[in-house]
Amino acid sequence: MTSSKDYKRQIMNDLAGGNVDSIDDSATQPEREYANFDDFANRSSRDERRQLMGRGFHPDRIPTTQMEPELRKAIAQIKPQERDDVARDFFKHLKGRGLSDRDLEKQLGLSTHHASRMNEDDVTKLAAFAYHNHPDVFQDVLADQPTILKFFSNPLVGAAVGAIAAKWLGKR
Repeated sequence: MTSSKDYKRQIMNDLAGGNVDSIDDSATQPEREYANFDDFANRSSRDERRQLMGRGFHPDRIPTTQMEPELRKAIAQIKPQERDDVARDFFKHLKGRGLSDRDLEKQLGLSTHHASRMNEDDVTKLAAFAYHNHPDVFQDVLADQPTILKFFSNPLVGAAVGAIAAKWLGKR
């Protein structure tokens, strides 16, 4: 493939044609079908999203060097209100690990420790820190704030999103 757009197009064509691999073969309840990503984000449970994120988004699967640029692009594209919510969620989860917002501000070189005043760069640093050092926190935040997934475009990240899309769309 010549570009990540071609790669994503191929993944979506494969999915549309029924060429899907289940990422949860041990599921005991029948798969729900979702019309699109927004339908998935609105109707799926947090636990369902968390389980899917846990399989696809981990530093062992997608290296930090490839995830960080994706995070930067994705965070730049979400609405400021959603960016605030993402930052607030990261702070909340990391506080549960004994990391205060002020400590993170100093450690990561953030411009502020107030989620509502953070810029795109600050939220990216926070997300990258969580992805690299606390992947379970990163996955929890993605499960709580799934809109960020819509803006990932890297082929490796796209493959993870494609695997999740197979679950969103069900077996059509």
